[in-house]
Amino acid sequence: MTARWRRFASLARVAALAVTIAGTARGEDLPKGYRQILPRGRIASIDAPRFVPAAKARIPAGAWVLGVVVEGEARAYSLNLLNQHEVVNDRAGATSFAAVW
Repeated sequence: MTARWRRFASLARVAALAVTIAGTARGEDLPKGYRQILPRGRIASIDAPRFVPAAKARIPAGAWVLGVVVEGEARAYSLNLLNQHEVVNDRAGATSFAAVW
């Protein structure tokens, strides 16, 4: 398994977990082994993020990012940053979307 495939597989597992945890916002029970630490709505989202070219980004070479392509525009969100905010509300072209960690 290549490093690229392992990263993709890891991101797919994270996305599945995000979908599972999203159900808890509707009042469903948390999956076994998880507990709610902060009340809902206590972590501020990032709204209208600003981007820099990859060559100017201050992200360590080994750092993980959440990458998406929407309407042909590529975005990369640092997981170190998303660990603190969890949600980025963004827009690409005419499409609004949320990147969730």
